[in-house]
Amino acid sequence: MNLKDFIRSIPDYPKKGILFRDITTLIKEEKAFAETINQIVEKSKKFDFNKIAAIESRGFVFASAVSYILNKPFIMLRKKNKLPADVHSVDFELEYGTATIEVHKDSFDENDRVLVIDDLVATGGTAEAAAKLIEISKSKVAAFIFVINLFDLGGCDNLLKKNYKVENLIEFPGH
Repeated sequence: MNLKDFIRSIPDYPKKGILFRDITTLIKEEKAFAETINQIVEKSKKFDFNKIAAIESRGFVFASAVSYILNKPFIMLRKKNKLPADVHSVDFELEYGTATIEVHKDSFDENDRVLVIDDLVATGGTAEAAAKLIEISKSKVAAFIFVINLFDLGGCDNLLKKNYKVENLIEFPGH
């Protein structure tokens, strides 16, 4: 099954000049969604980890299913002001703006090894912010797995240069 066939491309969203890769068309097809989860689970076997984290919000779709299958705790990395308890926060740049992500301070234990799952990597700014949250918590990033890599925007390359392990299922140009 070619997962690329299930990704819809929407020009000029969320702003002019951005070609948005929409995963809603992938997750609404049960066989394509199941294949995506199975591929993530298979790629995760390369890494030693004890927790799974995902970046809000589309990463939650994939990571929660993988967490269930692998029987690993699932940690949500959320947008600012969405978590009720004490948090660590990291500000970062997006391709089209700035944002903040947070995690509860008690989500990770010292020396946890965390697999981070997200739907897409573009420039890698969000993924780097996720890594900082994990590292602030005195844990380590075991690896990143992305459903989509926008290869010409350099996110995976940036993460690899910082010595993170990275996997993805499919690739598209970013523009």
